[in-house]
Amino acid sequence: MAVKPYTSVPEQVVSLGKGVRMQVLIGPEEAPHFLMRRFVIEPGGSMPKHTNQVEHEQFVLQGRARIGIGDKVYEVKPGDVVFIPAGVVHWYENVGEEPFVFLCMVPKAEDTITVVDAKE
Repeated sequence: MAVKPYTSVPEQVVSLGKGVRMQVLIGPEEAPHFLMRRFVIEPGGSMPKHTNQVEHEQFVLQGRARIGIGDKVYEVKPGDVVFIPAGVVHWYENVGEEPFVFLCMVPKAEDTITVVDAKE
């Protein structure tokens, strides 16, 4: 399908996170090279320190968050663009009073998520 409303795509709870949901907006059956996902992290929600085998290209749509990438921590807001290289430890923490919403594009490739430790 070339065009569809994002609201037609079911949300999935991301069990690794706290207060995190995801939609696969463009899945492996629709695109030959990349997947597009939409994440929502509720206020007070987070994703623990982890790594992926694939890089992430992200665009922040709504809210504010603290994102750790490697040994650096960034405060992000709507309009910010984020790049996370493959294999680099990263984590997310919603620091605002509204949902933190972002698009995440990843290559269509084998991926394994490895939790490094839980973010306190």
